[in-house]
Amino acid sequence: MPIRDSYPMHAGGARPGERPIPPAKEKEGEIRQPSMGAGAFSVIAGLVVVLDQVTKMLIMAKMPLYHSIPVIPGCFNLIHIRNPGGAFGFLAAGSPGLRNLLFIGVSIVAMGMLLYFYRQIPKTHRFLATALAMIFGGALGNLIDRIRFGEVVDFLDVYVGSYHWPAFNAADSAITVGITIFIGYVVLGKMPE
Repeated sequence: MPIRDSYPMHAGGARPGERPIPPAKEKEGEIRQPSMGAGAFSVIAGLVVVLDQVTKMLIMAKMPLYHSIPVIPGCFNLIHIRNPGGAFGFLAAGSPGLRNLLFIGVSIVAMGMLLYFYRQIPKTHRFLATALAMIFGGALGNLIDRIRFGEVVDFLDVYVGSYHWPAFNAADSAITVGITIFIGYVVLGKMPE
């Protein structure tokens, strides 16, 4: 037996003169840090919610319902409407109580899934994590409307001639940008493993 092996072991499994080996992290119970941290996620989602709610409050305070103000003639108006349905008026004609319960439930489930996926994204995918925070903030902004009014306040009207895109709001814009980034990651094969 070599003499070196007869030296006593120190903490970390090292012999005198060697650097200690740090203990291996245990997989079970290990807490994975979010890619940007909970603070960054909260700030991004919070900014979306604040922008969304402030713009909706301004529209409700300054414009009568169904009123329209041309901003760029033939292209863009500010309009004050309420959407009781989902995207593109989906289920707008359904029973108000059941419809609202469905949309609130779906929003809460979707937001929970976004938080779960966000926690799985490694630090190297900050742009994707930002996209999820934007989607979360947009979903929360529209959820606040559904809880307060039973419908969503929309005020952006984009159109060409007589062809109008369904009216939308700041929350919808954040969701669209976030989903576009997410789809870009999927199409380009850049999703984390």
